[in-house]
Amino acid sequence: MFDLDRWNEIFVTISRNKTRSFLTAFGVFWGIFMLIALLGGGNGLEKLISGQFEGIASNSCFFWSGRTSEAYKGFRKGRYWRMNNKDVEIIRANVKGLEVIAPMLSTWANSDNVVRGEKKGTFSVQGNYASYNKIDNHKMMFGRYLNDIDLKEHRKVCVIGSRVYETLFNRGEDPLGHDIRIDGVYFKVIGVGEGGDNISFGDDKRNSITMPLTVMQRIYNYGDRVDILCAMAQPGIAVSEIHQQIETILKANHSIAPHDKQAVNSFNLETMFSQVAGLFTGVKLLAWIVGFGTLFAGIIGVSNIMMVTVRERTQEIGVRRALGARPSSIMGQIMSESFTITAMAGFLGISFGVLVLQMVDLGLSKDAGETTVFQIDFYTAIVSATIITCMGTLAGLGPAFRAMKIKPIEALSEE
Repeated sequence: MFDLDRWNEIFVTISRNKTRSFLTAFGVFWGIFMLIALLGGGNGLEKLISGQFEGIASNSCFFWSGRTSEAYKGFRKGRYWRMNNKDVEIIRANVKGLEVIAPMLSTWANSDNVVRGEKKGTFSVQGNYASYNKIDNHKMMFGRYLNDIDLKEHRKVCVIGSRVYETLFNRGEDPLGHDIRIDGVYFKVIGVGEGGDNISFGDDKRNSITMPLTVMQRIYNYGDRVDILCAMAQPGIAVSEIHQQIETILKANHSIAPHDKQAVNSFNLETMFSQVAGLFTGVKLLAWIVGFGTLFAGIIGVSNIMMVTVRERTQEIGVRRALGARPSSIMGQIMSESFTITAMAGFLGISFGVLVLQMVDLGLSKDAGETTVFQIDFYTAIVSATIITCMGTLAGLGPAFRAMKIKPIEALSEE
């Protein structure tokens, strides 16, 4: 039952020692603030970095050719080799657990290689399969991405990046169906991608133009050449499984020594995502350690101050005991004071931490033009509040037991 007189007495006692109570409470306030700020900052950085990979299949891997480091089957060391269409078909037919295999071509931009009317610009060109969109999803400002019919019928169509659109078209103009000239050949625009920094081979996707790979092989006289192979595993299949299978097939197809470490270059997004996840797990753990350590130091301060308070109030406690106050009442009084100081400082620390994170969030949103995520979740706030409550109660246990052991006669005889 709520005892108003007891709580009035608690606040009177705290007010009586304002300076000491403030300094003690500030330690708790700063500890919980540090915890909230570190956790919220870590969450924000994790989500911002994760946002850079939005739309990318984490269960994918990429391959490109290098130079051999071993002589093999009559071929000399240092030989450069190229992937081709045959590799794609063999991999598709023989790799178990493969969901998507998408070859890619890429060429660096020549000066003013893209023209529309009197407008022109310098942009890189890529040739892709339609299935590549499953690995790196393109957000479209206008129109659509490539499809299988575009490749099968060798259509001269293209998807342009956002900066290509800004260079060749007027603001707000619908680019769909318009022709642009790329290295002397006319292509019809079927889509405009927002681009970004997800996966870029060569130039930024905002500065690049994508056309069907089959068309690019013909127009640029590349034959069956492939620069990069992009592969995605089926759900539930580890990328490392298909990664090894694909590498083995490429080496067999091009007479490369099985143990050659340099001939086939690759990277595995699953491994990269795991490393990033592990990094932020470590950041969160460090935040909890630093925040909890700072908070624990504040709680120790509360306990020490309560010990001093009990020592100063020895006569008062002795009088109350002589008048019939039960030990549990004395103990509850001390623990209530400890809990009140800790809870008030702790909840103020949580509130201030959330306020600071919100201000950072709003500031970055204004600069970046988008919503950021520097905040803590409801679960973290509940855990923090629970920690404060428990530690505030525990901080008063030692002083409370000491107060309970005070004997009335000895207390009254002290000066």
